Amino acid sequence: MLKAYLVGGSQDTQGRPDQLLAKVELALQNGITMFQYREKGPGALTGAARVQLGHRLRALCRQYDCPFVVDDDLALASELGADGIHVGQRDQGIEAVLTAAQAAGLFVGYSCATAAQVARANQLAGVAYVGSGPVFPTISKADADPALGVAGLAALVAQSRHPVVAIGGLNATNLATVWTTGVAGTAVISLVLGAHDVAKVTRQFANYAKIKS
Repeated sequence: MLKAYLVGGSQDTQGRPDQLLAKVELALQNGITMFQYREKGPGALTGAARVQLGHRLRALCRQYDCPFVVDDDLALASELGADGIHVGQRDQGIEAVLTAAQAAGLFVGYSCATAAQVARANQLAGVAYVGSGPVFPTISKADADPALGVAGLAALVAQSRHPVVAIGGLNATNLATVWTTGVAGTAVISLVLGAHDVAKVTRQFANYAKIKS
């Protein structure tokens, strides 16, 4: 499920939920293997609008039998009937999330960008995967850590006891190099949600992940 992972929210489609829904459905039709609802940052929806969009995205993922993950919000993940939750280093405490997620039947993804963070994750039971990045500079996340580079990513993959998903600045020209590091999957935001031809780009992204993994 980690191979071709799409992340996003309405802030990634010029604040237009209708555009997000349309693009996510195209991506689901063309091979993404997991979707994370990340409604965060300037222009993101809040309150009831955020929940309503989440329900519609959850329904799409159910329709296409695709795992649905919520970013950093246990209450929302439970309300939407998500399959998993993703937690960053600056988000809710990972130990509390793991305990609550286990009770709710959610798998947990955990962002790790340094050797120390991976070492900590290695000691935690219940982490399903580690998200590492940004591999390259990215404009999709204003709070992104400094870029790891391919060598930095490879070192984290070698260290991690959990499957690693690479994210951050991935595009058609650097995916081949990223897959040489031994990652279990690749995650993108703007590559797909910013594409003019979402179906074509998603097929290329998903097919490449299938071939290389």
